[in-house]
Amino acid sequence: MNAKKVIVDCDPGIDDSLALMLALSMPEIEVVAITVVCGNVPVDKGAKNAKLILDWMGRTDIPVYIGEEKPLHRPYIDAMDTHGQDGLGESGYLPPEIQCEPLDAVSFLSETLRTQSDISVIALGPLTNFARLLEKDVQAFCNIQEFVSMGGSYRSHGNCSPVAEYNYWCDPDAAAAVYEAYASLPQLKDKKIHMVGLDVTRKIVLTPNILEYMQCVHPVWGERIKRITRFYYDFHWKQEGVIGCVINDPLAVAYFVHRSLCSGFDTYTAVETQGISYGQTLCDTYNIWNRIPNSHVLTQVDVKSFMHLFLCTVLKADPHQAEQVLCQILTKEALA
Repeated sequence: MNAKKVIVDCDPGIDDSLALMLALSMPEIEVVAITVVCGNVPVDKGAKNAKLILDWMGRTDIPVYIGEEKPLHRPYIDAMDTHGQDGLGESGYLPPEIQCEPLDAVSFLSETLRTQSDISVIALGPLTNFARLLEKDVQAFCNIQEFVSMGGSYRSHGNCSPVAEYNYWCDPDAAAAVYEAYASLPQLKDKKIHMVGLDVTRKIVLTPNILEYMQCVHPVWGERIKRITRFYYDFHWKQEGVIGCVINDPLAVAYFVHRSLCSGFDTYTAVETQGISYGQTLCDTYNIWNRIPNSHVLTQVDVKSFMHLFLCTVLKADPHQAEQVLCQILTKEALA
């Protein structure tokens, strides 16, 4: 199998960590490197958490590069109220003694992408590293083969303001710059950002029943996932009345490999950078602005197929058994 080369840019974060587990378990993906950006947690904590997941997965050969420590213009506001002070739900896991690379993430992206045009990006956090890359090396940015971003929202409400999703709200100027690059740079005229937003990720809920099944199937991994998501469960119940936790980022990884999991439409998307709606993604559904589409915005997801993929790939569940269990667990409403 010819695995697709990928750089995972992330801010681990509970759901980022689950996404890394999935990416590192999929034979269709070759993770070239992990770049870290400030977001859910400060960048140094995010790097430690990335190294912990690499250690768990037996992939300490993959380099980790530390990226931007603050947004382009706005003050940095973390999401540790959601992910815990350690970024992993106050789980108490200690990172291994693995050194990050001395080169900063933006320089690594520039040097690597300038000479290689077969590498894609799965961006699971704020887009600050890529806005800086645009400032530093447009050619390198334009060499990105495919760009999948977990961020934004089309018609779903926001998760940190009435209209904004956290990754783009954290650094709206960076998100705006990246989307505008896909709209205006001639080198990117045939490419689009794949926006994996809250419309689809909100439907990916790790329920108590699914978590219990994980522990039955693979006690070691089940316990690890239970420990890092407990804090997340409590947050989602208090904040949104959800029994379980929404795991946004793994869907972006799964979609990168299996496009049939989601459906959506091409459109021009801009990101608001001012006022009370900053961070909002404005998707021009009816082509009122008459701009060339710069994004593929996801609107629907096959929840059961995603959960089946995650269970069989990360926890090595038996496919037939996992299918039966998910048919028992998932309600018609969850699959809608």
